[in-house]
Amino acid sequence: MKYAVSYYTRSGNTKKMADVVGEVLGVTPKDISEGLSEKVETLFLGNSPYAFDMDPNVKEFILTNKDMIGQIVCFGSCASNKSAAKYVHKLCQENGIKFYHKSFKCYGSFLMMHKGHPNEKDLEELRTFVKTVAKELRFDLGAE
Repeated sequence: MKYAVSYYTRSGNTKKMADVVGEVLGVTPKDISEGLSEKVETLFLGNSPYAFDMDPNVKEFILTNKDMIGQIVCFGSCASNKSAAKYVHKLCQENGIKFYHKSFKCYGSFLMMHKGHPNEKDLEELRTFVKTVAKELRFDLGAE
């Protein structure tokens, strides 16, 4: 199974998380500005909600690459502990992209709120989430 990790970040929190996802999967995470260079069966997409929606750059990335994505697994952080997954899920439904039934979210530091998040506990929970998804999807982590 071919998988990849892409992310969008404004504060650096999601990149920090994407690095952990990439470490578990054995792939190099890429900023969404790089697009996808080949088809992937599963895309781990790191993003966060902004102004009660997904960032327009994330929407453009998904729409531009929709024919190269089999399914999306969402992860991200937010100061309000909201998730961008529901926005991504809706866009996936509208464009024929599978959306994995679980996502990961944790607090992210913003200004004075949730300083230090995502922290090591959050990142360890993310590692466990990715390993669980990999097991459920039967990834051969040594083969990528």
